[in-house]
Amino acid sequence: MFPSLPTWSELHPIVIHFPIALLFVAPLFIVLSLIFQKSAKAFTVSALVLMVIGTIAAVVAVQTGEAASEPVEHLAQAEAILERHEDLAELAQWLFLGLTATFAGLSFLPVLLKKTIAQPLWIGAHVVFLLAYVVCAGVLGLAAHQGGRLVHEAGIHSAMARPEATVSTAPSPQSDRSRGRDRDHDDD
Repeated sequence: MFPSLPTWSELHPIVIHFPIALLFVAPLFIVLSLIFQKSAKAFTVSALVLMVIGTIAAVVAVQTGEAASEPVEHLAQAEAILERHEDLAELAQWLFLGLTATFAGLSFLPVLLKKTIAQPLWIGAHVVFLLAYVVCAGVLGLAAHQGGRLVHEAGIHSAMARPEATVSTAPSPQSDRSRGRDRDHDDD
């Protein structure tokens, strides 16, 4: 009647898109808070909420990814890519945990001190934060790219995509097409 609920390891392809989307959008709200000073509080809170949810999603993505990687670890064509993907994903997780905590502190510092911070100092702190954020988003993007390589180059698919097998080792249709193109060029 209804499909069964996915297992923990099968959640990885579902969960991975949340940290990417949320953490890439959050800095836009920080920029908006700097541009529109009258609405700065609302934009700052929005950025913080996106960062918190995105960071939680990153932690869940790393955990489900570790569970999903067990059947893949023995495949030679995926081993190096998987290792880079795992290392970058774990690094991104820790970086965004730190960034989120830092932004929460930066956001609530005036409330805790019960005084306003001078405009140039406030803007400068946010610009420095955004520069650090860009670097961390780059790490997240590299982790996502390595995950994409696992799917599109190594042909690794989740158990949800193929219920009869946990890992696909068959070449993807795209690689069949590219081999066909190579054969066509060899005939010339």
